[in-house]
Amino acid sequence: MPIFVGSNSDDSRIRSNRVGFAVSTANPGSASEGDVYFNSSDSGLRAYDGSAWSAVGAGGGTFSGIASGTLANGQTVIVQTDGTVAGVASTAPNFNITAFQSSNAVRHVNVAYVGSNKVVIAFEDIPSSSRGAAVVGTISGSSISFGSIVEFDSSYSFNIGIVYDSDNDKVVILYRDSGSSNYSKAIVGTVSGTSISFGSAVEFGGNTYTDIPIRAVFDSSNNKVVVVYQDANNSNYGTARVGTVSGTSISFGSAVVFESASVGNTVSAAFDSTNNKVVIAYSDSGNSSYGTAIVGTVSGTSISFGSPTVFESDAITFSSAAFDSTNDKVIIAYRDTGNSDYGTAVVGTVSGTSISFGSPVVFESGRADDISVAYDSTNDKVVISYKDNPNNGYGTVIRGSVSGTSISFDAPAHVFHSDSTEWTSIAYDSDNSKLVVAYRDNENELGEATVIDSTTLISTNLTSSNFLGFSDAGYTNGQTATIQIAGAVDDAQSGLTTAKVHYVQNDGSLSTSADTPSVEAGTALSATKIKVKK
Repeated sequence: MPIFVGSNSDDSRIRSNRVGFAVSTANPGSASEGDVYFNSSDSGLRAYDGSAWSAVGAGGGTFSGIASGTLANGQTVIVQTDGTVAGVASTAPNFNITAFQSSNAVRHVNVAYVGSNKVVIAFEDIPSSSRGAAVVGTISGSSISFGSIVEFDSSYSFNIGIVYDSDNDKVVILYRDSGSSNYSKAIVGTVSGTSISFGSAVEFGGNTYTDIPIRAVFDSSNNKVVVVYQDANNSNYGTARVGTVSGTSISFGSAVVFESASVGNTVSAAFDSTNNKVVIAYSDSGNSSYGTAIVGTVSGTSISFGSPTVFESDAITFSSAAFDSTNDKVIIAYRDTGNSDYGTAVVGTVSGTSISFGSPVVFESGRADDISVAYDSTNDKVVISYKDNPNNGYGTVIRGSVSGTSISFDAPAHVFHSDSTEWTSIAYDSDNSKLVVAYRDNENELGEATVIDSTTLISTNLTSSNFLGFSDAGYTNGQTATIQIAGAVDDAQSGLTTAKVHYVQNDGSLSTSADTPSVEAGTALSATKIKVKK
């Protein structure tokens, strides 16, 4: 008969009608094979097999398997189809990089989806007299190919914006023309196959030589192009104009001021197709450069505005906005200069002519530049591309999900280009459920693009059924690893929330919030202990 061990010798006794087990909060220092005690910290029995203590009863115990790769003590573990065990981990997707300008340096890159599996990229083509140029890209699977580059202005063209008029099937490019006193201009493009042709440029703003890009959205309710910009001829006020495309030309209504102060160094816009409203995000220089948004309503060839709302009580830059049509929310991504230049996003809800916001959420704990955001309506995901300055300025992309008035981001972010990038711009291909990121590769200053499938941005070896438990020690590849499985208690954790269910995340970490897939790990008994789910 085994000896029952505990904190006191009197704790273990065989009585006429029952067996009394010793009670302890930790494994005894010495024991013999078959010894048993009750562990009061996890309310389970422990037995000694001659070499180690393990949980018994209620399905608790261990599993021995061959380690595939290294395992750390307390690491979340899956069983693989070949019977080996491996640590839960996310995997990086593959990104196919294609140059759209392989000969000349580029700047001011901007991309728009134009239907029929095609995008148009507008950019400054530097060695070619810094001309304004555009190229058509065709998406096929995870790749993109390009037609010939077409010039839309022979002069130095900069601060380029682009928008697709889906009603007229036309591309509208906005830019500042150094050959025409730095006037703001718009030009209409027609895509045919793999090429694009242009009408004549139309001035819509006076001398507006600033570093602020011109942005535009298409109001699909009124079939109008809404242009937003900083008007250098009018004290750098934030200004909007409504454009109407006809054939290969565009005409504009009167300029309307939405902010009687400089919009600093950033302005962006999104169209809320549920409420038929234009939402403009900007840096309000008249109010400490706080991140601010305002709702506009198009009527005919004009636009009127409600009152501005602060969404970030710090200075911002590099703002970008998109509309989440599934959740009826506006997403604004930006660099929060008041919080160490962290990449940050906030969710806005439009009501009438006003907008309210949830709390800002950091997606990059480091300086993020050249931020661009798009919404993947097929997979209900927000995707942000940016320049990750702490990581050598690499081109990076991250996926987020909106819930209520907040947004959460998957970990980790993925590098789509392991060189410094600049002028990143992202667009969503609704026909292929893909995203296209265009940018400048700072290593050679050439223009490049990649196709992204948002479903692969959270690639992981974790499934809804392969979670096994926790490694009870550190192991190297090929070693026989002991895994604490259902009913057992792992005591090699940290930062757990006692009495809360914890879920396995795609990167192997634990959280009280479920990831995708939703995999329950167990219940925390303390900050360092978790009982594995049965």
